Amino acid sequence: MASIPEREPNREGVEVASAADRDWEAAQTRARLRMARDQIEARGVRDQRVLDAIRKVPRHRFVPLESVPLAYADQPLPIGAGQTISQPYIVALMTELARPQPEDRALDVGSGSGYQAAVLAELVREVQGLEINEALAQRAGSRLRQLGYHNVEIRHGNGYQGWIEQSPYQIILVAAAPDHVPQPLIDQLAPGGRLVLPVGRHLQELRLIEKQLDGSLVESVHAAVNFVPMTGDPERR
Repeated sequence: MASIPEREPNREGVEVASAADRDWEAAQTRARLRMARDQIEARGVRDQRVLDAIRKVPRHRFVPLESVPLAYADQPLPIGAGQTISQPYIVALMTELARPQPEDRALDVGSGSGYQAAVLAELVREVQGLEINEALAQRAGSRLRQLGYHNVEIRHGNGYQGWIEQSPYQIILVAAAPDHVPQPLIDQLAPGGRLVLPVGRHLQELRLIEKQLDGSLVESVHAAVNFVPMTGDPERR
């Protein structure tokens, strides 16, 4: 298993990157670029802004230490509490389907490790994240701040109900599967906005729901997927 080099203190006691640390980070960067090229772009993701975000966000910082050697494999990984960090291709596909624009505000439901929120933060003005597990929410928020993502806020909360106080959103991405489309998320979607989510209990499909300017909805199906189930109570905020 690869290990993460420790940083060495300088004379003033400030941690600085050692040569081993720099080499290790460079290896992670190379692995990330290969992932973007061979696992994501090669499978049909074409939005260059999305690909640039995938190339930039250090996924190895969002997985447990024991999973770092697999951080740039195209697979979901456990992050604790029965949750996972999504497969990189699916993160990229969902982000591309949402068509993020620089002035958009986004809601990330089921933030988990915070990786999807970081990808969105590279592409939009502001990201609100909801995570039903309080410990995961706290860790994700701390990790994002450490990495310099100051346009993201992660809150412990029920994703089914969304985050009405911060709505409306031009983008809503959901990383847990309800058995039907939550009406609160439709309600919090701005006219012209895009909601991307998996729907289904056992057989799940990835749907894009677009709210037209008159409030009507246009829905399309884009992939068969396998997400953890949404556990939020529809009756509770």
